[in-house]
Amino acid sequence: MFLKDVRVMDWPKDTSQYPFNLPSLQGLSEIHLDKAITYFVGENGSGKSTVLEAIAKSAGFNPEGGSRHNTFSTTDTGLSLDAHFRLSWLPKVTNGFFLRAESFFNFSTYIDELAKDGDPRAYAAYGGRSLHQQSHGEAFLSLFTHRFRSKDKALYLLDEPEAALTPMRQLALLRILWEHEQTGQSQFIVATHSPILLGYPRANILTFDTSPLSSIAYEETDHYIITKEFLLHRDRMLKELFKP
Repeated sequence: MFLKDVRVMDWPKDTSQYPFNLPSLQGLSEIHLDKAITYFVGENGSGKSTVLEAIAKSAGFNPEGGSRHNTFSTTDTGLSLDAHFRLSWLPKVTNGFFLRAESFFNFSTYIDELAKDGDPRAYAAYGGRSLHQQSHGEAFLSLFTHRFRSKDKALYLLDEPEAALTPMRQLALLRILWEHEQTGQSQFIVATHSPILLGYPRANILTFDTSPLSSIAYEETDHYIITKEFLLHRDRMLKELFKP
């Protein structure tokens, strides 16, 4: 793997403020990355997206999404977690992309602005047309298919990529991940709630529901357990859920 470790450095003495007060970060010294695909899982607010954004900023990517060459900015989150992260590379990789599902609209608008300014390459990496002229799911797949080039060494950070994808399209994304892994040129870190994406073989799953965060088996995740129970025992679960 290119990105070997994310090391915590100079943690502030006062950890009462967000994001330093997150339980998943308490006692954390490093995040070891030894697989082509690493998943971040956990409840809402557990810190997985916050840590992924900090890694993106530390790697030089636009914190609102994109690569190091995409310079748009619509808001300042004010987070300073990246200042306490040190990335350990072998070798250092500068290519890659940070996908934030929640700010993908802003990224798509930024690409449109580049096209308006006469950049002939603006849409080349996104299927040849505006991302706004594609459905949300189509735009995501255009990004994965055309922008993510498996011939280049690259780090890809995906924050909830399933947000726009049907179950069938999530399977298509699994195929894309597999194709990238076969080349040995790509590394992915994915924050997700999808039990389909989490089922990727050989992936490392890190849960943010422990203090500090730790590895977990696929079959031990809430995503797998709850989804399986619902599919196998839907009537029983709904009856229990809807008790007056």
